[in-house]
Formats: sequence, structure tokens, C-alpha cells
Amino acid sequence: MGTNATMGFLLLGFSELLRLRALLFLIFLTVHLATLAENVVIFMAVVMEPSRPPMLFFLCQLSAIELCYTLVIVPKALLSLTADGSTISFIGCAAQMHLFVALGGAECFLLAAMSYDRYVAICQPLHYVAVMSEGLCLKLSVASCLGGFAVALGLTVAVFHLPFCQSHHINHFFCDVPAVLHLACTQNYTLELPLLAACVLLLLLPFLLILTSYACIATALLHVRSSMGRGKAFSTCSSHLAITLLHYGCATFMYIHPKSSYSPARDKMVSLVYTNITPLLYPLIYSLRNKEIRGVLRKMLRRKRIAQLNWDTIRAVICGCGKF
Repeated sequence: MGTNATMGFLLLGFSELLRLRALLFLIFLTVHLATLAENVVIFMAVVMEPSRPPMLFFLCQLSAIELCYTLVIVPKALLSLTADGSTISFIGCAAQMHLFVALGGAECFLLAAMSYDRYVAICQPLHYVAVMSEGLCLKLSVASCLGGFAVALGLTVAVFHLPFCQSHHINHFFCDVPAVLHLACTQNYTLELPLLAACVLLLLLPFLLILTSYACIATALLHVRSSMGRGKAFSTCSSHLAITLLHYGCATFMYIHPKSSYSPARDKMVSLVYTNITPLLYPLIYSLRNKEIRGVLRKMLRRKRIAQLNWDTIRAVICGCGKF
């Protein structure tokens, strides 16, 4: 391990934006709280639903991943805005990187599982209930998490066994892989092999599975004569497609480029979108575009109104009795 094992690292964050740090802190905090609120509402609404179709089950897991994802990154980023950076221990940096990559990877695999769900729903509708059983959904869910955490563990071990130079300043607001690799003394191409292998397993492989699913869906839709039928089938995929494009677009821009083209300023800006904006947009996308989620949210609001009415009734009775 490098010389930083004892001293840890200093996350510079946005130290160059001295005059804007107070404004950035308020913006990040507002976005963070809104993201947490959205995902908690979605998660609780789905959990309280007695019967959960496969898509609701996967969306519930996606909300749980986004909750953990933002909690791993944003609090430390907010702390870095209160001073000229924030310190993080060697082990803490490794743990943050591992969790960030693991949760992002689990989301990639989960999006692939959701695309398979859409494929079965559209291409094999008569067998949907039998194929997408509760057991299969649970297996896909567990496999997504295990796959993400396994690849992340290998990548984190490979990165933190590299020799680091004397500088322990990470020009980022969290321990992102390219930012930490930039501190490594090794300059040959083997430095990028762990990140390349992780990108193949976490980005390319699930994306190929998603492309295969949607190629089959597109082929099936070509045989649907009714434009209304095609539109209805496509609407069931629109939210998943939007989330997939956001997730893979940002991830590809961040990680699939050579070390020589690394730009701290550019990577920090893309990371801002990736770790703050997209988790905020995900619940909005699939709550507005997915009729099952809209139905669950309506039921949750109805239960809340009924509970409030019951409480108002009880309170009125108590107050009425108190007058005698």
C-alpha cells in the first residue's frame, strides 16, 4: 500500500469556488433532502402495498439503492463545502469508493433485470406471471447486489494496492476512482486495467443485456399492427429507458476514457450531475411515467387521508366527551 495509508487523504472538493461555497451548500443540501424524501416515499409506498408486481419490486430496490448511494457521497461533499476540503482516512476512502462502485454496479445489473421484465411482459405476455415469479425476482435482486459488490471489491483492492505519490490531495468531493488513480505513481497502461475490467463487467455487460432485450421488444412491436398497441407497449418501457440513458450516459462519460485525458474540473461537474441530479430525477421519472407507481402513491395518499379522518373523528369524540 502507498504512503497515504497512515495519513489518509484530503478531499479538496470545491475549494477553488470560495465565494460560491455557501450557495453550493444550500443547493446541495436542498437537492439531497428532496432526493431522500422522494425515495423514502416511493420505498414506503411500495413496501406498504400487499401485492407487488415485479416492476414495483425492482423499483423499490432501485429506490433503496439510490437512498444508500446519496448517503455514501453527499454528506462528505457537504462537509467539504464548510471548509477548505475535508479529510478522510485511507480506510474510509477505500470504503467510500467500494460502496459507491458497488451501489452503482448493482443499479446497472438491476436495470438489466428490469429490461428482462419488460421483454417478458411484451414478448411473452401469456407466460409473464409464470416466468417472472416472486422467486425469480428475488434471485435477480440478490444477484444484482452481489454482482455489484463483488466487482467493486476487486476494483477497490486493486486501486488501493497501487503505490501512491507523496501528494494526498484528491481534487474531488469524494473518493472517485479516476481521482484516486490520478495520485498513483505508476504511469504505465496496467494502471487502467482494473478500471477497464470493472467497466466491462458493470457497464458493458449489463448494457448489452439491455440492448438485447430491447432489440427483441422492437422486433415484437414490428408485428403489432395497431399503432395504439405499439404506443401502449412502448409506454411501459419509457420510464426504464429514460433512467437507463441517464445512468449509462453519465457513467460512460465519467469512466470510459484514458487516464491521460483526466480533467478534475470536468469530472467534478459530471459527478455533480451523476450523484445529485440523477437520483433526484429517477423517482420523478418513474412516478410520472409508471402507472403502477402512480397507483401505489394514490393508495398511500388515500390511506393517509383515511387515517387523518379517523384521528379527527377520535379527537372530536374525546373533545365532545370532555364537555360533559
